[in-house]
Order: sequence, then structure tokens, then C-alpha cells
Amino acid sequence: MKLSKGIKKLVGKVIPSPIVIDFEKGGSTKIEQVAPYGDKVFWDASVPIHKTKGSVEYVRTPDDRFDNLPEYNFEPNFVEIDSLRMHYIDEGPKDGQVILMLHGQPVWSFLYRKMINKLAPLGYRCIAPCMIGMGKSDKPIKEKYHTYDKHCENTLTFIKALGLTDITAFIQDWGSAIGTRVIGENPELFARVILANGDLTLMTAETNPIYIPNPLIVNPEIGTFRDIAKYWLKGLPYSFQAWVLFCLQHTKNFVGGIMQESTVNKLTESEIRAYEAPFPSFIYMAGPRTLPSMTVGIRGQQLGAWESLKKFEKPFLSLIGLKDTLLGLPRIQEKWINSVPGAKGQDHEQFDNANHFIQEDIGETMADRTHKFIVKNPI
Repeated sequence: MKLSKGIKKLVGKVIPSPIVIDFEKGGSTKIEQVAPYGDKVFWDASVPIHKTKGSVEYVRTPDDRFDNLPEYNFEPNFVEIDSLRMHYIDEGPKDGQVILMLHGQPVWSFLYRKMINKLAPLGYRCIAPCMIGMGKSDKPIKEKYHTYDKHCENTLTFIKALGLTDITAFIQDWGSAIGTRVIGENPELFARVILANGDLTLMTAETNPIYIPNPLIVNPEIGTFRDIAKYWLKGLPYSFQAWVLFCLQHTKNFVGGIMQESTVNKLTESEIRAYEAPFPSFIYMAGPRTLPSMTVGIRGQQLGAWESLKKFEKPFLSLIGLKDTLLGLPRIQEKWINSVPGAKGQDHEQFDNANHFIQEDIGETMADRTHKFIVKNPI
């Protein structure tokens, strides 16, 4: 049952929340100042803090946190980017056609295990990196590290470090916001694109309302998704601003809760443990806390890539999970199908049984559609 605007407004006033949104006051377009963490925040002083040549402080998740994860029996691989280790899966024959799988927040390469376990035996070279700050990659401890431009730069550096060409990209969530920009700016590196529950926002400095409080103050009172319910009812931009603040100001490991809310399937305890594995305590959490706020830094620098994608004639496939109320929207799918020349004649689909993390809900189906897409569109 859909609620009327009046009822939503009334419910929004009644539901309490520790999150405060004030668009009139606003804030900053990036993280400028972070207030000292309070006594209620557990900062594990026993964790070794390393420093890069460029003075970026980071931590490294202990290896035993990744022991015995379900369906995830892949050898770790690493490449250095600015003295930080970036982890990636590299499964299948080295001379196989490359499928590059980019993840978003708050996940890591574990998200792609179902697809990799189906596609690698078919002869594809499946490569799934963990963003810096996520998964098995090194984790800068300062929130300021995580910007949209930095992660786009890291992704391109990763691709060039491995010498990847003729890439089939499978991109979702922040992997799509980053991936579409990298593809648009470097179309010669890519042979095909699969956009699954993803988008590239076209916001500019004049149209982007999302802000970061200055100073940023973490809030131990923030707990579950209930704390953003009142803003979710109000819709955009309140809902996304609430999501940004929920993550930025959170002091605990919220990853498992997010994953269960963002999937149709009920995750097992071992699966939730796997998604939470990279983040033993708050000191490791800057990545998942900060990535949503990268939206604040999207202020028009992505528009050149969008113009390039409107001329992209290589095969382009859109797949969406309709239970995803953020990116699984038919109007977003239509935008891409109608704008990208390479989308013409492809087998675009919508799935009733998938939420935001479509790879988790129907990973085997995503692998099947990826295989069929590649077969249909040979290089």
C-alpha cells in the first residue's frame, strides 16, 4: 500500500531520529574537518598503523579474518597504488577474455564469488578488485582519503597496472558511478559493458544538494535503518542525505545490517560474517563510512564521460533488480538504453527477485547473462 504525501509528512514528523538534516545551513563539498572521536567510540590502539611515502596512514585487516568464507576460495593478488596494497581476485585462464567486476559500498570482492565460480570454469579471466579501504585492500584511517576523483583514478591505475584491454565490465553501485566515468574517458580499453543496478549521476555544482557537515561529528546514538526512516519517507534529496550521514556518523560495523536490508535472500550467518570480515573495529571503517559521501564531490567532472558514452557503440547491456528502489528503476534503465548507441538490440532485462545487490540475490543468473552477452557480441 502506497502512503499519501500527507501521511508520509505526518509520519516523518512523528518518527524520531538522531540524524539531523538542515539543507538551509548545509555544509561542505568535501570532508574538511573531523571532530575528535568521543569516549564512546572504540578506537583500537592495539592495531598497527602504517604510513605511505605520501604520509597516508592506513591499517591492514588481519588475514585470519578471511579464513573459511563460503564459496570464496580464491588466491589473493595485490597491486600497489601510491604505496597502498589493492587486493584483487584473478581467476580463470590468463589468456581468457577479461571480465572486470567493480563493486560498491559497503561490499568487497566477496560479492562476486557466485559469478566468478560460474564464469571462470567457462574460460573467462575474472578480475574483481577490492577498492582501497574495502575488503582485503589497505584501509586509510582518515575519512578525507575517500573522494570520487581518487577512486576513479585508482581504478584506472589498477587497469593500467595489469595491462588490461578488451575488457568486459560488469559494474554496479559505486562500481558503476566510477566505472562509467572510467569507461567514458577511456573507451578504447573496453569491449563491452554490463550495467547492473547502476547509474552515473549528472549532477553539477549547481544542482548537487548533498553536503557534509563541517566539522564532521560521529554519533554513537545512530544504530539501525530505523534512524533514516523518517527521511526515507520524504524522498530525495532527504533520503540520500540521510544515508550519507547515517554512514559517516556511524560508530559501529553496520555492514551486515545493510546487506540484509539490500538483498531479497536471507543471508546466512557465515555470509554476513564474510561481508563484515574486513572491518574488525572502527579504525578499519573509514571506507564503508565515507563512500556514500563521495556523492558530494560529484559536481560536473563526470559529464565529459557521459557525453562520450552517448557515442559508445560497443555492446552495452542493462540489467536491473526491481526490488532495488534506488538504482533498480526502469526509468534509469531506459535512460541508458535510449542514450548509449551500443545498447540497441541487446537483451536488457528486469528481475523481480533481486534487490540492490543483484550479484548476491541472483549471482548465477548474472553469470549466465554475462556469458550469453559475450557470446552474442564477439570481439
